[in-house]
Amino acid sequence: MTLKPPSVFAVERKLDPSDALFFAGSWGNRNTSAAWPPVEIKVKSVRGTISNRLKTKDQDLAKLDAAIENPNPQTVDVAALPSQADTLKVVFTLRVLSGTGQPSACNDADYQKKLMDTVGGYVGTNGFGELARRYASNLANGRFLWRNRVGAEMVEVQVAHLVGGQARNTWNFDALSFSLRDFAVPPQGAAALDELAKLIGDGLGGNGHVLLQVTAYVRIGAGQEVFPSQELILDKGRGDKKSKTLYRVDGAAGLHSQKVGNAIRTIDTWYPEANELGPIAVEPYGSVTTRGKAYRQPRKGDFYSLLDNWIINHKPLTIEQQHFVIATLIRGGVFSEAG
Repeated sequence: MTLKPPSVFAVERKLDPSDALFFAGSWGNRNTSAAWPPVEIKVKSVRGTISNRLKTKDQDLAKLDAAIENPNPQTVDVAALPSQADTLKVVFTLRVLSGTGQPSACNDADYQKKLMDTVGGYVGTNGFGELARRYASNLANGRFLWRNRVGAEMVEVQVAHLVGGQARNTWNFDALSFSLRDFAVPPQGAAALDELAKLIGDGLGGNGHVLLQVTAYVRIGAGQEVFPSQELILDKGRGDKKSKTLYRVDGAAGLHSQKVGNAIRTIDTWYPEANELGPIAVEPYGSVTTRGKAYRQPRKGDFYSLLDNWIINHKPLTIEQQHFVIATLIRGGVFSEAG
């Protein structure tokens, strides 16, 4: 019987982060019992200026002067450390789940069996060591801080393995000693990263329950602005006229769990332009929305082409291609054909 892609095929994600919440305090208090109040989001009204590229018909000095005379008031959300606090504290939890490749929905039993056998063969030969090391690196290097990491004086990341609500083990990393361009590990962080990577690999392999609490301390300076996630307002006709709305959870500024997850799975260095651009987030087509480009084109190294070659066409994949396919299954998603 010839296999074909199932019309219903979905996989649950195996790295499940929470939202990351922002708190403020002093660098010297990061290992004490001192209180760290949440970073609040405040509203600011500002007067903007004309700075966008003008249309050809409007590139006239008189029209530009007339436009500049009209105020451009904007109401925006802002988040900043208090004047007496020089350090941002970012906290989230991460669950590592087993069952990679096990569909949550699949309407073809033969395809599901072949998929599970193929993933089992990969795990039996390679384990999750390489992928787990890259996930661990993205925790250690503070990539999940996004813009908050840029220009920081010091960044310390603490990763605790929680068992029964208590930290069984805790690993500390100097995030700025790690590069965001590759996954080379500084000598002083190698032992801790190996232990963390092994724990993540054990979680993916089903060898125990893995819940991590990640805490990052970012020394950026008293009163400095910090950068939570920005909300996408789809309907601005319902009272919210702000130009920028920031994400908050129970009064605290924070990052969306999706943004945290995107940073953790930024491990794809197996696409053609990787040497020039560095790692990108694992996506079926290698999509990077901030660059407006997909780096894995259909039938040229995208997830679906590689998966079909591996599962249906029995064509061998390189180890890098196998890593990418398994990482996409760990990412999870609905992989059915468009209806």
